[in-house]
Parts: sequence; C-alpha cells; structure tokens
Amino acid sequence: MKSAIYEHFHPEEKSFVDRAMEWVGRSAQQHELKRTDFLDPRQAQILSMLASRNQDVHIRLDGGYVEAERRRALIAPDYRSLEDEHVAISVLAAIAPAGSHLELDHSDFLGALLGLGIKRDRIGDIHVHESFAHIIVTDEIADYLNIHLRQVHRLSVLTDILPLSELKPVQVKLEEMSLTVASMRLDGIASDVYRVSRSKIMDPIRAGRCRVNWKAEEDPSKQLKEDDVISFKGLGRFKVLEVDGVTKRGRIRVKIGKFI
Repeated sequence: MKSAIYEHFHPEEKSFVDRAMEWVGRSAQQHELKRTDFLDPRQAQILSMLASRNQDVHIRLDGGYVEAERRRALIAPDYRSLEDEHVAISVLAAIAPAGSHLELDHSDFLGALLGLGIKRDRIGDIHVHESFAHIIVTDEIADYLNIHLRQVHRLSVLTDILPLSELKPVQVKLEEMSLTVASMRLDGIASDVYRVSRSKIMDPIRAGRCRVNWKAEEDPSKQLKEDDVISFKGLGRFKVLEVDGVTKRGRIRVKIGKFI
C-alpha cells in the first residue's frame, strides 16, 4: 500500500510522506491531536492529500495570517473541532537601535536564528521592515529567542514577543517582466528570467536545485503554467503571472514576476 502512495511523490519526499502518514494514522486510530511544526507549501499539500484519504481525520493549517507561506498543521479526529484550538504561534519582534535602520534581509535573520541552534521547521514567515522585523515562531521557542537573539549579522537588536494581532506582514514585491517564448518549458523560461544560457540553467535543474510549486523538479522540459512558482537555489524565485496569447510568429507571450 505504501509503495502505491510513494508513486505520487518525488523520492526525496519519502521521509516526509512517512511522517505525515504516521501523524494521520495516530490521529485516526488513537484519537490524538497532533500539532506539527511549520510546513512549507509543498509539505502542507502532501499532508492535505494524505489526510483527505482518511475520513476519520481532518486538518487545519495556520501560519498566523491569511497569506502565510509557512504554516503549522493541526491534525485531529474528525469529530473534534479545530476552529478554537490554539495553534501555538508567536510573533518575535527584532528591533533596530533607536534612530537606525536594519539594512538586513530575510536570509540575515534566518541565519541568525539557525546560528542559535533553532531548527528551520520551528520558524514561520519572516517579515523585514525598515527598523524592525516580525518573525513568526512556534510558542515553544519564543521565550528562548527573546532572551538569546541579540545580534543579526553585525547589528545589535532588541527583541519582544507580540500577540498575533500586532503582526505587520510585508507585502510581497514582484519585479514584472514580459517575455515571448517558443514554449512553456521550464529551462527556456528560466534561462530568459535569469539571463543565462539554456545550457547553464540545465545544471541546477538536473542537480535537484530547482523547485516548481515547492516540489523538486529535475525535468528541464517541464511545462509551466499560470500561477506556478519556480525557485532556483542561489538564483531566487519567480512566478508565472500570466500567459497572454500567441504572437503572429507563433511565440507565447508570458508575464513573469521576480520576487524582490
């Protein structure tokens, strides 16, 4: 039975599939409430797919705000309401010294947190503003970080724990670009977006450093479609915003948004 389920997923996802099946099984058979750490969108999708196969359980996903990318899951027997269950999420505010700007980015904060021995799955979305950052974390590590996070990159910071109601998300910014492409192949579009040759973009794809909708993709000929999100390790992310017809020469008009 497991082998049939594995067929639907990439080999590197097998360990997560095993964990998710165990969570769902324990909830159904032992009537347990399971609260996961933060899941990325692909993990949330896998868990939702597996939970939908079992009529005895249901799940709730919550990342602290409606548009959250990384979310915790609550898994429970179908008779138990999840609406009022505490998802156990805190907002850690990291504040620059008075009168100064952070001049830091998402990776600086993530690196500082990982440097304190925190696992990636304990950290949700990170919102960096001019003079402060709001970091969504599990309740279990909030107090620890409030005491120990004192420096990000080379900048000293002050911290505080805030209620979710005070979270100030950063609006995602996209740099839009219009392309005309011969096809919707992953390698062709990515080479235009990153302005590298198609032969050079092949290497990270075949090496497993590319994800389409957070799922590993090693096929350069993968056909992209509207709303797909593509990421390359070390190169960044982009989204297919619109596929807008065909030119007289038979090329496809595509609007792309690069995440800034």
